[in-house]
Order: sequence, then C-alpha cells, then structure tokens
Amino acid sequence: MSLPTFETQSMLKGLRRWVEIESPTDVPEAVNRMMDAAESAYREAGARLERVPGRDGRGDHLIARSPWGEGEAGVLILSHLDTVHPIGFLERLPFRIEGDTAFGPGICDMKGGVYIAHEAFARFLRGRRSPLPITHLIVSDEETGSTTSRHLIEQEGRRAKFVLVTEACRDGGKVVTARKGVGQFEMHIRGIASHSGSRPQDGRSAVRELAQQILELEALNDVKTGVSVTVGVVRGGTRPNVIPEEAYAEIDMRLPTLALAEELIPKVLCAKAHREGVKVRVTGGLNRPPYEKTAKIAALFAHARKLAAEIGIDLQDVSTGGGSDGNFTAPFVATLDGLGVEGQGAHTDQEQILISSLSPRAMLLFRLLETLS
Repeated sequence: MSLPTFETQSMLKGLRRWVEIESPTDVPEAVNRMMDAAESAYREAGARLERVPGRDGRGDHLIARSPWGEGEAGVLILSHLDTVHPIGFLERLPFRIEGDTAFGPGICDMKGGVYIAHEAFARFLRGRRSPLPITHLIVSDEETGSTTSRHLIEQEGRRAKFVLVTEACRDGGKVVTARKGVGQFEMHIRGIASHSGSRPQDGRSAVRELAQQILELEALNDVKTGVSVTVGVVRGGTRPNVIPEEAYAEIDMRLPTLALAEELIPKVLCAKAHREGVKVRVTGGLNRPPYEKTAKIAALFAHARKLAAEIGIDLQDVSTGGGSDGNFTAPFVATLDGLGVEGQGAHTDQEQILISSLSPRAMLLFRLLETLS
C-alpha cells in the first residue's frame, strides 16, 4: 500500500488559520471558537463527533472517533487547543514566516501538534482503515492543570491500548517517555500580631515561620533522585511596624516516581509550626502523577523508533520535568508523548516551529496509527 503525502505548504496554511483563532484557557468562548474549527474539520473528514460542554469557566472538549471498531480498545490521540497567550497577543506575535520558521501564539504548544494529528487521522477517515479504532480527544484546559478534563482523559485512556500525546517534541525531535509528577500546594500561616516597637514580645511572626518552612521545603531538593521543590509565590505582613499575623506561599514539587511522591507529599502536607501560638495549614497534593517509563512504554517507543528510521528520523527519547496530560494515562496504558512538531519559545513572544518538521512528524503519527495493533 502506498503511503500518503503530507504537503507542507497546505498544512502550514491550515495551521495558520488555527493559530489566528486566539484561544486562551480562561476565555472559554474563545477556546470554543477554536473547538468549532477543529470540529468542522473532523466533520468534513467523516469522524463521529462528541462535544463535551465546558464548565467552571473553561471551554468545551472535543472527541473525534473513527467510524470503525466501536467498543474496541484502540489508539487514543491526546491533545489540547487552549493556550497561555491572552486575547490580543496576536498583535504582538502575528503569524509570520522567516525561512524554515513559523511564528505565532500557541503554534508550538500545541496547535501544531493538534493539526498534524488531524491530518494523519483524516487520511484514515477518508478511505483507509487502521487496525485499531482511533479516538482524538482535544481538551480545553491543559494549560491550567486539566481540572475539567482529567476525568475524560482517564476515561478514554482506560478504553485504549495505546496513547499518543501531541505535545511538541523536545530538542532535536526527541519524544517523551517519562515526565515528573507535579505536586501543587498552598501554605497558610497564622501567627500573632503585635506592635513591633512597644510589644514585640507579644507577637509571633507568620513571616518568620514561613522563612523557616521555606528552608525545610528547599532542603527536599535532590539532584540524585530528581526531586525539585520551588516556593514560587510568597506573601505576608501588612506594615513594617506590625509583627505579621499572616503569611502565604505557593509551592511546586516535581517527583519522578510514585514512590517518591508517596514519601514526600505527606511531609509537605503535615508541616508543623516551630513556635507555640503559630498555626500552619497546607492544602493541595499531586496534580499530575509521575509518568514513569514502563516496559510497555519502552516497547511502544522501540516501535516508533523503527518506524521513524524508515522515514529518515533518528528518533531518541527523553525524560522531562514538565507535566502533560500524558501523566494521567501513563500509569495504566502505554503512552508516548512529544509526538508533535519541533519548535521552541512556547509560552513566550517568540513561540515558533520548524516548518520542515510538519510533514515528517505527521508521517510518523500516520505510521503509528497504521501499524499499532
């Protein structure tokens, strides 16, 4: 059977239309305009469609399914169409082409990946049948933690034999076979206020307590195990002449394994005050579970590497600290991430992709869909 062609300029033209539909996560009506465009493209290709209404200030989610293999375990393509860039950012970062580079908000993270997945899936919808049924789940809130889509991701993941995530590939075209889990916490500290000049002995500084807590949290960083802890937001106090009664911090923790998560998260949640009269309360937990490279994931990567070699790609894999929706499926189904386009500058005013990566990455997705069974 002859392989289809993926014409770069045609894909670039289609991708431009999507990039120019701004879709920040926190503007659900804008995300829904982007979902309308994706839904229209899949309807034209012949997919079975399901639109899941948004909630809690987030946009809709879209599910496109192949018309064959209903009820069978198949391949789940996992993508998101929300971006971090606010409405109007397109004026600051208009779509433009410079040599082999195309710029635009969300073009790398991850409209490029969603677009090539649609192109690969549409080849089957328009006349070829893959060995396994295909589902493409496109969510609207990945950039803010997938709080309204996680149940859908896990539900569809449990129905699948394989999950392919179209986040952008890493430097040099590497795919992702492991990601750290993400813990997110808020620390609230209440001390005792007093006049810092006349009655300092009566006070219990919440800021002092927070400083001690931060040192203990930072001590959990471990280069050998890969654990990282960052206290990224800190607030406290009211005036310089008042012993501060309240302090607050937001904490980010990255955990490469579930065992480390089970060991360290309780330590954060059970933090105790160092002085009598001070109260410490920590809320939060594991936002995304660790994505560990299991034997099944290693086998899926080996298969992808062989397919990539056939189309001239020396495919390598990598572990990364950033989380994705692949973290939700990797604990129970073979998941391969970073299958999107190659680019850089995600979330910045220089977000870009390599135009020359569009066709080979679309072909790799096509070959995976064609051969996974």
